Amino acid sequence: MVYSGIIAKVMPNSIAEEVGLESGDRLLAVDGENIRDIIDLSFALADDCVEILVEKKNGEQEILEIEKEYDEDLGIEFESAVFDGVRRCANKCIFCFVDQMAPGMRESLYVKDDDYRLSFLYGNFVTLTNLGPQDIKRIRQLHLSPLYISVHTTNGLLREKMLNNKNAGNIMTQLRTLIDSGVEMHTQIVLCPDINDGDELEKTINDLYALHPNVLSMAIVPVGLSRYRDACYTLQGFTPEKAHAVVDKITQWQKKCRDKSGTSFVYLSDEFYLTADLPIPAYEMYDNFPQLENGIGLVRNFLAEWQEEPLKMQGYTEPHYLDVVCGISAKKVLGPLLENLEIPNLTIRVLSVENVFFGTDITVSGLLTGQDICSTLDEVGGVRTGVIVPGSALKKGETIFLDNTTCDELEINLGVPVRAAYSATDLRQLLQAWR
Repeated sequence: MVYSGIIAKVMPNSIAEEVGLESGDRLLAVDGENIRDIIDLSFALADDCVEILVEKKNGEQEILEIEKEYDEDLGIEFESAVFDGVRRCANKCIFCFVDQMAPGMRESLYVKDDDYRLSFLYGNFVTLTNLGPQDIKRIRQLHLSPLYISVHTTNGLLREKMLNNKNAGNIMTQLRTLIDSGVEMHTQIVLCPDINDGDELEKTINDLYALHPNVLSMAIVPVGLSRYRDACYTLQGFTPEKAHAVVDKITQWQKKCRDKSGTSFVYLSDEFYLTADLPIPAYEMYDNFPQLENGIGLVRNFLAEWQEEPLKMQGYTEPHYLDVVCGISAKKVLGPLLENLEIPNLTIRVLSVENVFFGTDITVSGLLTGQDICSTLDEVGGVRTGVIVPGSALKKGETIFLDNTTCDELEINLGVPVRAAYSATDLRQLLQAWR
């Protein structure tokens, strides 16, 4: 089978631009070899002279001979990192959030990937249930490490039930096989009350810590429950009391791990601390934040970034009224931080938005929709100069919310500028110099 990588973007002044490549062209082969993904491509291009076969947008094929520095990049971005198609998930996990998506949303939100290549390239979590001997061989040969692995439980029978897949039960054997192949890994547990918590969680931490340091870290995130669960397994969310119990257990484990190996090893997502109304751990407890992209330590990282540089307090010559939008959980952090700021002629309101779209059990800022934000601001009313929304709620690289509402549409509906803050630095700059 012949695979092709569709070019999405050609960088200005790059080799690709120089040889006439354009977006929409297809890369078919390098030095006569078909390319499956950008991993293959990086190895194929590791030479100072290569021959690439491309298919132009008009369907014509041509061979281009390229001379370059060894390992020099061509300057191409592709529509997908995998040219032979993303490997899809074969599981039916009892906690899968994709199965709880509202109907009629953009198609990409319903894609359940389970591809070890995307795990290596982007930190996507995989379950290993579709991994075969050839995959293990390739991982070993190319040393694709670290990988990010959704474990959930090391009890094989329970894992089969949670993932609804008979191939899910041999997880410990798979982890040891990867370790024997020289692979390091970060792991994840989606914790479900009365399913894989309690004694089961204790066993899972024990088993994974026994594989340290090859298992680099273990993240625990609470199950997310939307209102679109009619055909899903019956699950409950974490009450403050149950979240408190989890925090107590993990705090004990972190002390044990730090005494033994110098790192916390196991980390909780911020939701546990916020739900239990407990303090966020100190910065050093996160050990350089190995799973920040998984939501582990976002609050502590935000607070540290906020404190790096003091606010410039010059203020404004005319009154400004800025609404800072967040989820219910984040209000506990942003409220005390912003509501007592004294910047001349600036009034800040921190407005938490209830998630009507997905359901009120969803309290994180990253799952807010444009329509819920708009409704909340309409109800609150009052004078406003502008609105600051959380960048985590937007599609990466675009100003589009999960419900396909855009920031431009919010501006039209609200009648004021809408800007996104992706970090504490962004938020500080917007507050200090609103434009």
